[in-house]
Amino acid sequence: MEKKAMIMDENAMRRAVARITYEILERNRGAEGLCIVGILSRGVVLAERIARKIYELEKVQVEFGALDITPYRDDRTADPSHCARSTIDFPVQDKRVVIVDDVLYTGRSCRAAIDAILAIGRPQCMQLAVLVDRGHRELPIRPDYIGKNVPTAQTEMVRVSVTEIDGIDCVEIYQNTPEEDTP
Repeated sequence: MEKKAMIMDENAMRRAVARITYEILERNRGAEGLCIVGILSRGVVLAERIARKIYELEKVQVEFGALDITPYRDDRTADPSHCARSTIDFPVQDKRVVIVDDVLYTGRSCRAAIDAILAIGRPQCMQLAVLVDRGHRELPIRPDYIGKNVPTAQTEMVRVSVTEIDGIDCVEIYQNTPEEDTP
């Protein structure tokens, strides 16, 4: 992979998370009945940042969880030895659940997240927040909250880095080299 461009730095990511948080609070008329669920792994970090920002703004501790969608993927073979790492220690029944992911691409991760949440309860509604929407949907899924729309080519890859995992906050686009495109 060849690095093509940095499309968001630390400040841009911080502003995007703040904007998404304000939009979530405005659309839901506050934080009552709201819970935030991040898709492992970088979606969890972003979800936690949104939950902290909600507390900072509203002084309300929203319920927060991490969702392992691996058992619900339809485009990958499940590893039978895989142990689900979801940590949703609260009921989702009748709550407004905001699913958070780093990059929205085909929509398959979000579909798996919806299935995983419905397996544990029936929320009042589910909303989707993504840091980057890169297009190329295979399923009819559209985010409610977007940090940045980034039109990409199929040969490109969007990589979100977060300090908690990668030591830096940024979003970069990489281009497959010709050798990587050939089977």
